[in-house]
Amino acid sequence: MSKTIQELTDEMNRFVEAMGWYRDESPSPQTPRNIAISLALEAAEVLEHYQWGEEAEGEELAEELADVALYLLQLAYLEGIDLEQAVADKLAANYERDWAKE
Repeated sequence: MSKTIQELTDEMNRFVEAMGWYRDESPSPQTPRNIAISLALEAAEVLEHYQWGEEAEGEELAEELADVALYLLQLAYLEGIDLEQAVADKLAANYERDWAKE
């Protein structure tokens, strides 16, 4: 069953709360900066699956993509960004771009 971005964000937040990572004394502070760094690191791990070939193993790639998605959801949450609206706005803007000139 598919879930909305908000439902996934809520589940991600329940997990982070359960781990205690939103607490002030957490050894892994969930600040926007730290989450942005984690997002970039996880995205780089996606690249590792293609480092020496054109194909990636599906299940392992899916896990890495899920890590990227979770950090993205968390960063949007921490920064107060409506990710669904941001994606819709970006798609609309992309339709208006002149891709031939880029």
